[in-house]
Amino acid sequence: MSKKKAVSSCSDCGTLNCYKLSATFPEGCLTAGLDPEELAEVVQIYRNDPLVSNISCSAAEVEGTYYGQLTRVEEIAAFARRAGVKKIGIASCVGLAAEARTFARFLETQGIESYSVLCKVGGVEKTETGIPREHKIEPDAHESMCNPVLQARLLARQQTELNVVVGLCVGHDSLFIKYSQAPVTYLVVKDRVLAHNPAGALYTGGTYYKKLFDGKLR
Repeated sequence: MSKKKAVSSCSDCGTLNCYKLSATFPEGCLTAGLDPEELAEVVQIYRNDPLVSNISCSAAEVEGTYYGQLTRVEEIAAFARRAGVKKIGIASCVGLAAEARTFARFLETQGIESYSVLCKVGGVEKTETGIPREHKIEPDAHESMCNPVLQARLLARQQTELNVVVGLCVGHDSLFIKYSQAPVTYLVVKDRVLAHNPAGALYTGGTYYKKLFDGKLR
């Protein structure tokens, strides 16, 4: 019998024994190598921190109740209701303003208030913040920067209890999450090439989208 290959991170593992505990942990498994005291400490955070406990239990209830039945749009409302969220902030890309508007209408039908802020709020020219002119899409025209820091501030001013990202760019979403005062979840992850379905590149990486592995991006 061949010895199982040692793993250095979860992306090396094909056993996934941490899910059902029905197999054997491979050598180097993160779960098998955990300090029991650290694991117990983390468990206590879930049990004793009110915010963490509320989010964790509400998310688990939605998963257990509606597994494979609800869309992401509906799951957000179901989660918000269980978590006691009355007001949702929507941090949207200007290119998905129509989708954000539809989402806001849906939340209204669920009795949930919402407040939306687009990424171009403030209308600040990109070069004013140090972005090189040559990195603009149209170098000779006014081009407002994406402003996730201000989006987060304006939503905090509205006292939103959960903020939802609708298609913010890679990196801009990171800044929004960093500065958001409320917990953040995603509705849309931007992928202009794949109609906002970034997993499509992974599903087809061995077939139609083999160029995923063609070489290093510059």
